[in-house]
Amino acid sequence: MANNPIIKICSLSKTFVGASDPAVRDVSLTIETSEIFGLLGPNGAGKTTTISILCGLFPPSSGSVTIDGMSLDGNIDHIKQIIGVVPQDIALYPMLTARENLNFYGHMYGLSGKPLKDKIELWLNNFGLAEAGNNRLSSYSGGMKRRLNLIAGILHDPKILFLDEPTVGVDVQSRAVIIDHLKELNKAGTTVIYTSHHMEEAELFCSRVAIIDNGNIIVEGTPKQLIENNEGCSNLESVFLNLTKRKLRD
Repeated sequence: MANNPIIKICSLSKTFVGASDPAVRDVSLTIETSEIFGLLGPNGAGKTTTISILCGLFPPSSGSVTIDGMSLDGNIDHIKQIIGVVPQDIALYPMLTARENLNFYGHMYGLSGKPLKDKIELWLNNFGLAEAGNNRLSSYSGGMKRRLNLIAGILHDPKILFLDEPTVGVDVQSRAVIIDHLKELNKAGTTVIYTSHHMEEAELFCSRVAIIDNGNIIVEGTPKQLIENNEGCSNLESVFLNLTKRKLRD
C-alpha cells in the first residue's frame, strides 16, 4: 500500500465534563488514502467518540488530527465539505418522503437543480428505493431506512466516508446491498472509516482494522495479520474476544 495517509491522528484524548476517566486515551492512527479502515471495539470502548472528533462534532481534550493535509483545528468548515457521515442513529425526518429528505440534505451540501435530482434518482435506484421514493420515511422498514441513511451521507461524493454501525439491525439482503455499494464507492477512490460489531463482516470488508478498548488502541493490522498473530484464533471474532475478553459491556 502506498504511503499516502489521508488521516493522521496523534495522541488523541477526550475526557467529557464530569467524567472521571477519558473516553479516548492517547490514540494515534494513520489511515491511508482509499483504505477501508475498521475501528472495532465493545460498547463504550471509544469508537463513536473517536469518529465524532474526526467529524468535527466536538474538539479533543488533547492531541491533533490532520485530514487530507489539513489540521482539524482551524479547517473544520472545509473538511466538512469533503467528508460524509452515516451515523448509527437514523438522521432523517420521518414525516418527509425519501426524495424530500435527500433534497434537504443535498441542499445542505450545496447541491441543487438537475445535478441534485439526478444524484437522488441514481442512488434511489441503486438501493432499490425508487418506487418508494415518494413515501414518508415513517412507512419504511428498518433496512429501507438504513439504506436511505447511507444515501444521505454520500450524495455529495465525499472523499472520506465515516460509517458508524451502518448495517446494525438490518436483514441479510439490505446488509449485502449496503456492503456491495460501499465496496464500489471505495474502488472509485472513497476512503472508508467504519465501525461495527459484526466481526465477520469487518473481516471480509476491511483492508485494515484497529481494536479499541477502554479508550486505548490495543492492536491494529490487517484482519489476516491479527488472526495469524493470535494463537488459537481462526477468525477476527475470536481475536476480538481474546483481546477484549468476555466481560459483558452494557
